[in-house]
Amino acid sequence: MGASDITSRFGASVRSLRFGLGLSQEALAKRANLHRTYIAGIEGGMRNVTLKTVEKLAQALKVSTAVLLPQTGPPWADQPTGDRLSADELVDILFVEDEADDVQLTTQALKSAKMMNRIHVVRDGAAALDFLFRTGEYIQPERSNRPKMILLDLNLPKVSGLEVLQRIKADPRTRSIPVVVLTASKHDRDIAISKRLGAEAYIVKPVGFQNFSEVIPQLSLRWALLRPATRATI
Repeated sequence: MGASDITSRFGASVRSLRFGLGLSQEALAKRANLHRTYIAGIEGGMRNVTLKTVEKLAQALKVSTAVLLPQTGPPWADQPTGDRLSADELVDILFVEDEADDVQLTTQALKSAKMMNRIHVVRDGAAALDFLFRTGEYIQPERSNRPKMILLDLNLPKVSGLEVLQRIKADPRTRSIPVVVLTASKHDRDIAISKRLGAEAYIVKPVGFQNFSEVIPQLSLRWALLRPATRATI
């Protein structure tokens, strides 16, 4: 990986983590005791930073330097949207989201944080149910493995997020999969309904590594979210 690639990926890490905390560039600059234009240059991949600056930014973003620094091994890649999976491909996270911008922000945040887990994106509630229950375009009876977690937007076309959640938690085949609902506001009345239906946690969008990592302790996951690069299934 060249120096320009490293600075670009470092900038993407800073930007994604800043989004996750809901900070402006000015607010981050104040926290890190840096100038706003310097933060803009870092996020644009145009600044070579010192270790001292990395440490300042990590403190300001409330993460370790290991999380903030870009991955130097093979790049992580999510499952291309709309591609059917073969029978032997495993999915760690099913991401159900119809807004392209939210898909991009979330996957970029996870990539920047060196998330090595395979993600499959579907764009509506009907596709999510097909994927989980092996119907429609996902008819593959030989596949028994289901995702280890579901990121579920509540505002979906075709079948609503609440109905998808209800179906997931009503079926013994999928009931034990942790579901994290995505919502635009933590005051959304649908959050209370989601909890009653069995959702394990919720995240207010946009999703960043910081607010994603905050819900992990609630999920009691027995699998590694941060896999070493050598174990990546790409």
